[in-house]
Amino acid sequence: MSSATSTEPGWGVPAKTVESRHPAQIAILCTAALNFVLPGKFTLGPSWFIPAIELLLLIPLFFVSHRKFTSRGTKLRQMGALFLIGIVSVSNIISLVLLIRILLFNSKSVNGIELIYSSVAIWATNVLVFALWYWQLDRGGPDERVSPDHEEPDFLFPQMVTPASAKADWSPNFYDYLYVAFTNATAFSPTDTMPLTVTAKMLMMFQATASLATIAIVASRGIGIL
Repeated sequence: MSSATSTEPGWGVPAKTVESRHPAQIAILCTAALNFVLPGKFTLGPSWFIPAIELLLLIPLFFVSHRKFTSRGTKLRQMGALFLIGIVSVSNIISLVLLIRILLFNSKSVNGIELIYSSVAIWATNVLVFALWYWQLDRGGPDERVSPDHEEPDFLFPQMVTPASAKADWSPNFYDYLYVAFTNATAFSPTDTMPLTVTAKMLMMFQATASLATIAIVASRGIGIL
């Protein structure tokens, strides 16, 4: 992707010198907590295994989150963050597959209440993990977004279409990406924020598919059993 040249709000001018990573770190902690809600038969290994790995990876990322690095150091930090998000994503997909398999081939081994709270945990994790993906990849990530030469956007936010409705130094933060992930998981399509790149479109498609499977297949079956 080419570098930004426009000086419109939300595009070429960074809103801040450092973008806070605390909301994203809290989101990771929430995904770890949600994993404990799932019964062991719906998790990859013991229920504590994946959360333990997440915490082990999150601790060093937390301590270097606001440090300034060279270009190589910044890239390594982003790769570490993407690796952590990837682990959460794979773990959640495996949980969904295990849940659907039991539902299709051994439904008598699980009750309706178990299905309901398991599907809620998987759906909520789906929202959080894709918010992390969007936040980490848009415009090259949180380190790149604070640079005037950041990459072109992967998402078209309303503030970019109507700059008069936002502050001159506006740029998206984690909560904007969380909203995008939530609306995509409930509407199964973009709402007020449009994906611009192939990467963003594929991520939104995968998220909507997982959300649809969770709601339409698992949760509906659980309500039927109740």
